[in-house]
Amino acid sequence: MAIRLGDTAPDFTAETTEGKINFHEWLGDSWGILFSHPKDFTPVCTTELGAFAKAKPEFDKRNTKLIGLSVDSVESHNSWAGDIGETQGSKLNFPLIGDESREVANLYDMIHPNANDTLTVRSVFIVGPDKLVKLILTYPASTGRNVDEVIRVLDSLQLTAEYSVATPVNWTDGNDVIIANTVTDDEAKTRFPKGFKTVKPYLRLTPQPNR
Repeated sequence: MAIRLGDTAPDFTAETTEGKINFHEWLGDSWGILFSHPKDFTPVCTTELGAFAKAKPEFDKRNTKLIGLSVDSVESHNSWAGDIGETQGSKLNFPLIGDESREVANLYDMIHPNANDTLTVRSVFIVGPDKLVKLILTYPASTGRNVDEVIRVLDSLQLTAEYSVATPVNWTDGNDVIIANTVTDDEAKTRFPKGFKTVKPYLRLTPQPNR
């Protein structure tokens, strides 16, 4: 069954490069990013894992845990980690799930029904502290993921979870945001003391409230 936004992220227990984990227990009250790879020792994924490892301090600042998945074994992952550190200049510093049984891949609908069953879809799931799926991104094998975009979306999700706002096109942390249409003008004057600009009755901009 396909996972949709707002669904509870399926829980699982699995072996990883950092030992056995129970996903929900491991997340605790943190946000989480689960992302999958078709197999070990693949070129695009090697660059991605290195980039996520390098950016881990940014995710730490956002109370967000990273966890990867590949359908190869933990032993294979540990060997691959050496290549990642050597070629990308950043050692693997978050767990990588060994999923030889495809259990987790199937839970998250990561295997395309018309594809070789050893190949997982290259997906990204952002999970909130409430264990609900907040974002799903899926990439073709030929296109590397954009870590900056994952961080940008995470910033938006965390901001909009706390305030009655939305983020406009190409928004980045620190830019103006849109006041939700469920908030009246009178309410907005109280909730957003920095003021707001009405472009249209349905489009009101205000400085980012947590800045």
